[in-house]
Amino acid sequence: MTATNTNTYREEATSSRFENSVPVMITFAPNWKARLILARMVGAFLIVSAFSMWLMPGSMISADVWPIKMVASMLFLIVGVSLLTIDIMDPRPDAYFDPIRREVRVLQKNEGGRPQTVLRRSYDSLGGARFEENEVHLFDVDGSLLMKLPLESADVSRALKGQLSKSVTIFG
Repeated sequence: MTATNTNTYREEATSSRFENSVPVMITFAPNWKARLILARMVGAFLIVSAFSMWLMPGSMISADVWPIKMVASMLFLIVGVSLLTIDIMDPRPDAYFDPIRREVRVLQKNEGGRPQTVLRRSYDSLGGARFEENEVHLFDVDGSLLMKLPLESADVSRALKGQLSKSVTIFG
C-alpha cells in the first residue's frame, strides 16, 4: 500500500506579513502611578488625622481651642478627600505605530479624555529612524528631527524596529 498526497492542488495559506507584527503604542507619561499612590496615602492620612484629633484623650480640654480644631479637622477632611479622589488627566500625546496601515499617529486626549489624532504620517513619508538605548528619533525626509520618543523596554524597541525596517531607513 502506498500513500499519496491528495492535496497537491490546494495551496497552503501563506503566512501574512502582519502575523508577527503588532501595533506599538508609545506613551510620553512620567511615573504617574507612583504620584497617584503617594497622593492617596497622604489623603488617607489626612482623613484619619481629621477624625483622630477629636478621639484623642484630652481633646475636649478647653472651649477656646474647639473652633481651631474644628477648622483644622474640616480642612484635613476636605484636602484628604480631594487627594483620594484625584484623577490624573495626562495631556501628553501618545504615538501609535500601525503595521496594517503602515503609519504613525500621534494621539492627544481632548477635554473629555478621548484620544484625537493630531499627526498622521505614513512610514513611506518618514526620512529615517535612529534607535538609541531608551529612545527612538524619527526624522523627516529633509533630515530634521520629527519626534523623539522614549522606549519602555528592549521588546518595544525590537517590535518597532521590525515594523519600521521594511519601509524606513534605520540609521546606525
